Amino acid sequence: MSLQSTIETHVKAAVAEIYNAALPAVEFQATRKEFEGDITVVVFPMLRVVKGNPVQIGTQIGEYLVAQVEEITAFNVVKGFLNLVVADAFYMNAFAEIQATENFGKTPEAGKAVMVEYSSPNTNKPLHLGHVRNVLLGYSVSEIIKAAGSKVYKTQIINDRGIHICKSMLAWERYGNGETPESTGLKGDKLVGNYYVKFDQEYKKEVAALVAQGKSEEEAKKEAPLLLEAQEMLRKWEAGDAETVALWKKMNQWVYDGFEVTYKNIGVDFDSYYYESNTYLLGKDNIEEGLKKGVFEKDPDGSVWCDLTEDGLDRKIVLRADGTAVYMTQDIGTAIQRVKDHPDVGGMIYTVGNEQDYHFQVLFLILKKLGYDWAENLFHLSYGMVDLPSGKMKSREGTVVDADDLINEVAATAGEISEELGKLDGYTDEEKKALYKTIGLGALKYYILKVDPKKRILFDPKESVDFQGNTGPFIQYTYVRIQAILRKAKELNVPASVEGARDLHPKEKELIKLVQDYPATIQLAAAQKSPAIIANYTYDLVKEYNSFFQQVQILGTDNVADQSFRVALSKEVGQVIESAFGLLGIDVPERM
Repeated sequence: MSLQSTIETHVKAAVAEIYNAALPAVEFQATRKEFEGDITVVVFPMLRVVKGNPVQIGTQIGEYLVAQVEEITAFNVVKGFLNLVVADAFYMNAFAEIQATENFGKTPEAGKAVMVEYSSPNTNKPLHLGHVRNVLLGYSVSEIIKAAGSKVYKTQIINDRGIHICKSMLAWERYGNGETPESTGLKGDKLVGNYYVKFDQEYKKEVAALVAQGKSEEEAKKEAPLLLEAQEMLRKWEAGDAETVALWKKMNQWVYDGFEVTYKNIGVDFDSYYYESNTYLLGKDNIEEGLKKGVFEKDPDGSVWCDLTEDGLDRKIVLRADGTAVYMTQDIGTAIQRVKDHPDVGGMIYTVGNEQDYHFQVLFLILKKLGYDWAENLFHLSYGMVDLPSGKMKSREGTVVDADDLINEVAATAGEISEELGKLDGYTDEEKKALYKTIGLGALKYYILKVDPKKRILFDPKESVDFQGNTGPFIQYTYVRIQAILRKAKELNVPASVEGARDLHPKEKELIKLVQDYPATIQLAAAQKSPAIIANYTYDLVKEYNSFFQQVQILGTDNVADQSFRVALSKEVGQVIESAFGLLGIDVPERM
């Protein structure tokens, strides 16, 4: 039984004995820094069942707890808050348990698997800053849920068909002179993306020319020869025209090869891939099945709809009058197919921007109405856009911040700052390059993941690579400081061990309390699908460690037992930082 549940049991017993009342629950919070205590019982909610002065009630319960609970050594009451002092022995025992626990904080795998979808790009352009937030969120949430005890499948659906793909294909065919990633030295996704931009430039010229001939802008946009040609190319692709399909396959492969380089660079992976060219016909059978069940209704024109007005939503089309699918049809079919492919999946998480909030409300409701039990465990990991100080990004106009360029930029910024600090004597150029990438990527990932997913982000590369404050490099630097202490301790033959009982320095106690919170923090982050909870926990731990480092002598003390315990505590904090950063997809360097 945890200390909190032990205290809760005794608080309820105290209320029953002293006031002859039944307390349904006990509310706890961390003791505020300015008061003595380790855990605080909030008295105010008790006034619903116990009448009286909150200070007096808190005092009587405090006296009861000191008498009955071995771990509680003292208390004080501030207004309606009962602050309890927990014995050092309790924290020493807890720390010994933490030390003995392999993979501390993580829970063994059990129960149904969860499928997490993220990235899901189009094959007509490279990954950009918006994708970076998506990829980092999806990967991190996958790792957190895995650490919380679930099997996880990481997947994506690649939007590899449609008019936007044909635009890149047509522009390459017309203006590309047969160039390839090999002949240009460009990554394949960059090369194809350039032709998507080229199409837009040439299309705008055609529209302007038609407007000059007297057409309205609306007419010109529909009648521009390039667009008509792209539409014809799409028809050919859908009809299976061999030449069109061969070009489509060749250019898509260039893009996939480019994506893989970016994923490897950013440090994320996938267990499976779904392609819209394979899934866009899925779902039609499920619509038929839904019509029989009365989930859907057919209009006189033959189109099929789902009426969700009683659920506070609207009527949603799921099949057009000509029998062709809409996005919703495909998404219904793809979700069902995924569970067929992975029968142990009991829920899915879709990492998609908040502009799709309504789409997922509708999708999840339809799947529930179709009677799938796993549909109760569907979650839209909705996130806000990423803005830059310079403004909004547009792929068509080529004003997007490319993911690869961004990775290079943060690594270069990390390099500049590290050089200024001048702490890399003795490093080879290769070692420096690897370190800059570790620091730069850590800065980028932490800057994005420390923010609640639902909030918009203004990303400032320079600010992210700051070695002070709530940043990735600041946390990495603290980890490096701990490793330096451990190396020094090894040289001095100081073991990282805990021998017998001891009185704890307040800073030691605070650190143990924070380390103790790590498993619950993982569970909370998994439940809320929020890497920000892990990021900000890690920052709090690091701040506390730095305060400990400044106020307590670690290797500078003559007391051997103190040295050993503080080295052991430092080692454990370092392991938690490394583990927590691992859940964010961030590496920690040994030196910097």
